[in-house]
Amino acid sequence: MVHFLVHGKNDNVAVAVQNVRAGTGGLCRNMETGEETRVDAAMDIPLGHKVALAPFKVDDGIIKYNHDIGRVVAPIKAGEHVHVHNVKTRRW
Repeated sequence: MVHFLVHGKNDNVAVAVQNVRAGTGGLCRNMETGEETRVDAAMDIPLGHKVALAPFKVDDGIIKYNHDIGRVVAPIKAGEHVHVHNVKTRRW
């Protein structure tokens, strides 16, 4: 069962296609390449929210749909929830 979708081949986050509980090893499928990988959810990831596929440091870029969608403002570990508490938009 797929837990997360990766939208672009260069993406470094995936989107939960169901509510994923902390400690769950989730299957990720890349929609562009068809590649499948796994990510262990380090915290609860709500449906439609992003999970980090790799660790991030402050000022790293978040890539989704092969586009830089935001700047990391707090360190993020692989498997953690990526949202407004640790990423800000590049628009303003």
